[in-house]
Amino acid sequence: MLSSIDQVRTLSHALQDRMVRTRRSLHMYPETGFLEMRTSAIISERLHALGYEVLTGRDVLRTDMRLGVPEASVLAEHARAVMTQEGAPCDYLTEDMKEGITGVIGILRCGPGPVTALRFDIDALGMKEREDPDHRPCREGFASRNPGMMHACGHDGHTAIGLGAAEILIQLRHCLHGTLKLIFQPAEEGARGARALTAAGHLDDVDYFIGNHIAPTHSLDDGDVTAGTWGSLATTKYDVLFHGLAAHAGGYPEKGNNALLAACSAVLGLHAIPRHSEGQSRVNVGVLHAGTGRNVIPDTASMQVEVRGETTEINAYMAERCEAVCRGAAAMQGCTVDMIKVGEAEGQHSDLPLIERIGRVLTENLPELRLSSIQNARNWGSEDISIMMNRVQAHGGQATYMRTMTDLAGAQHTVGFDFDESVLQKACEVFCVLVLDLMGESAS
Repeated sequence: MLSSIDQVRTLSHALQDRMVRTRRSLHMYPETGFLEMRTSAIISERLHALGYEVLTGRDVLRTDMRLGVPEASVLAEHARAVMTQEGAPCDYLTEDMKEGITGVIGILRCGPGPVTALRFDIDALGMKEREDPDHRPCREGFASRNPGMMHACGHDGHTAIGLGAAEILIQLRHCLHGTLKLIFQPAEEGARGARALTAAGHLDDVDYFIGNHIAPTHSLDDGDVTAGTWGSLATTKYDVLFHGLAAHAGGYPEKGNNALLAACSAVLGLHAIPRHSEGQSRVNVGVLHAGTGRNVIPDTASMQVEVRGETTEINAYMAERCEAVCRGAAAMQGCTVDMIKVGEAEGQHSDLPLIERIGRVLTENLPELRLSSIQNARNWGSEDISIMMNRVQAHGGQATYMRTMTDLAGAQHTVGFDFDESVLQKACEVFCVLVLDLMGESAS
């Protein structure tokens, strides 16, 4: 009889082609945050077929905690489009999904024991994919068919990995003790989805929480797997709307309140915020739109701005100063301002005992995988997995955010992004072996 580890190897090898097909189907129809309707329906269909307890819609998210939700007209238009898309399991496309309440959780209950949660992000980016034969998805026919959307960060791969792990682990449920939660999270890009999922209480009983991101082979990580990361910057992201009063620019300029000038003053003031002495701090105005014509005092202006901090506390300082700057800039021009929070993440760290356990388990059971020499590596950017990790850690659970390395054809968040799909089997095996250790005989 094969050992459970040997079964993981055998099953993951047999599933590789299916994971590739899943990844390519998702890549072909990418969906940005809270538009992951086809994606969520596919996940729900697969988990139901496997025999998982499946949560969708309002059972997954607290709707009032979502950030940066698309307009109702955008949601409705996308829902109509999904109904005609290849491979969309419309029987699983719920009314909640059509309203932008996306994401899926699969639960496997195996009696008494620890609660283990695995997280897989499912959304794409708002980018137009490269269109030439040198780009493999274009050459092989699985490039994006959704205008202005692209899987340019690997979340199509993450979703395929999660579904592969789901198929293996339910076949090994006789080896498991406790409860397994497979969390397919919407709207990671822009740090918009984790707060709503966490607020729904899904992490409150979790003992072990593991996330993973594919990463470039030729990075600071010098192996196949990095067991933990730390240092993702906390962030707050705003849409800022200035409201003034239009007037004739030549005849009665004094009767106007210039929203464009208010916005420009805010841009300069934001980039002049003193940086924090206790760690990294960031601010960026990425978009600025204003005015209607050269002879009209502009009565509206809009900005997209973000702040970041090395810790949650430093980010809070930056956010407070950001809001004060925007209010002050508006007041100088007799304007008003609305600041709409559209994204949020916290500071992040992985637990060293869990990192050490992962290193030991992978070395003993998957010796062909090389562990990175730095097992707790510095992270980059911001990630709202931090909110989920912090909730688990707050009640004494352990959490880690791993990286699994693969060759990339183009950098993440670029139009030429693609990855070596052999990483799907590798990451699937890692997740399954770790669950077997955390929920095996010793956990009963």
